[in-house]
Amino acid sequence: QVQLIESGGGFVQAGGSLKLSCAASGGTISTTVMGWFRQAPGKERKFVAAISWTGGTTYYADSVKGRFTISRDNSKNRVYLQMNRLKPEDTAVYYCAGSRATRVATTPQDYDTWGPGTQVTVSS
Repeated sequence: QVQLIESGGGFVQAGGSLKLSCAASGGTISTTVMGWFRQAPGKERKFVAAISWTGGTTYYADSVKGRFTISRDNSKNRVYLQMNRLKPEDTAVYYCAGSRATRVATTPQDYDTWGPGTQVTVSS
């Protein structure tokens, strides 16, 4: 059973950058679609970005397009989310997730493995 753990969250001022990392253990994610989701207090979990198992296909929520970049290093069993030009509305707990789907998926129901999340707080 693959386990995921996120890191890299923290507190940053608006306009700043953070890079989240998701490390997998207990198995390989090299043939798994991977995604990032976020959940703000009192709100539902929302899609942020996803990447195919080769890394050749990526997909972003409109709210982060042009500011966030998802990538992966299958040799290290890791997935990353580079977040630039952060805004206060990006404040949320960010979750890494793995999907058995054969193509990039954007809904939480498509993902069956989740990390515990990492908090990102952006001050205005």
